[in-house]
Amino acid sequence: MIKTWCIGIINAAFLACMENILHLYSLPYDELYPVVSFDERPCFLIGDKVKCLEMKSGQVKKQHYEYEKNGACCLLAAIEPLTGKRIAEVYDRRRKVEYAEFMQMVAQAFPKAKKIRLIQDNLNTHNASSFYERFDAKTAFELTQKFEFHYTPKKGSWLNVIETEFSALARLCLNRRIPTKEILRNEVLKLIKERENNKVKINWKFSIIDARRKMKRHYQIVNEQNI
Repeated sequence: MIKTWCIGIINAAFLACMENILHLYSLPYDELYPVVSFDERPCFLIGDKVKCLEMKSGQVKKQHYEYEKNGACCLLAAIEPLTGKRIAEVYDRRRKVEYAEFMQMVAQAFPKAKKIRLIQDNLNTHNASSFYERFDAKTAFELTQKFEFHYTPKKGSWLNVIETEFSALARLCLNRRIPTKEILRNEVLKLIKERENNKVKINWKFSIIDARRKMKRHYQIVNEQNI
């Protein structure tokens, strides 16, 4: 479904990025050129000031309204939607250093790949310069050669399938109070591994044909030849 809030910013650049992403999702799986979706999600660490009431059989757990903030951390995650392969890690921050280290993990997860087609947003850390700031030049260059960057359009996060995974993680784990990074990391990585072992895949259905039909007016505004 197209988010209504993105309608006002659909221009030629948006359509070009969107169709590129949709084309990638339409391709069959190729272990030499896997399509991998990546993003970051901030996670706030929240603890209870007052101990929760003990649960009794047949009753819902009761939680006091007061809480304490214990800082934040960041979940970096990637998924290959056709196989359900997942890579994830929790960091204190989300700088170029963390991005570079995580992308090294992604590269190692696809050892047979000639190029990893990486779908991500345009955050200023999401490029090869991060590799050179973290690793020596030889390692940075080799890592750069493993990736082919594909960027979602501005205000087009709905085109990144990792957002579907984040939504599931929020529903199953992250939408409650978790007081420490260690607890959060243990629980969320365990859940992600479980979903990978169960081969939970993401079946993307919105195609270029769908886009040209449902967004016809925007295609016509960009170019009147699109009748």
